[in-house]
Amino acid sequence: MPFEVHIEHDSKWEHMLYDGMYMTNDEFLLHFQMDRACIHQFQELLKDDDKVLSKCWCKQDKWPVMLHIMVFLKYLGSYGNEASLQKIGRVMGISIDALNDCVMWTSQAT
Repeated sequence: MPFEVHIEHDSKWEHMLYDGMYMTNDEFLLHFQMDRACIHQFQELLKDDDKVLSKCWCKQDKWPVMLHIMVFLKYLGSYGNEASLQKIGRVMGISIDALNDCVMWTSQAT
């Protein structure tokens, strides 16, 4: 059995990404259509695309590229009632307005 280090995370999306006890690998794949390793590789491809991703702000802090990726993948991988911004926002702990802006700006970057 692999040893898992418990690290405190500030937000739901960080728990989803880093905490295998909060969301299993199978659940993560179901929600985001990619496993955690693929999302990290995808982040490496987009990390220098500041021209679009730097527009998305949450309060005073710029959102990390990883959050943009996860929100966008969750939105694209959802259908029917699960694709509502309200449900996605609730799952990820993000306001509807911020989520909508993030989806729009990320779609321009890809």
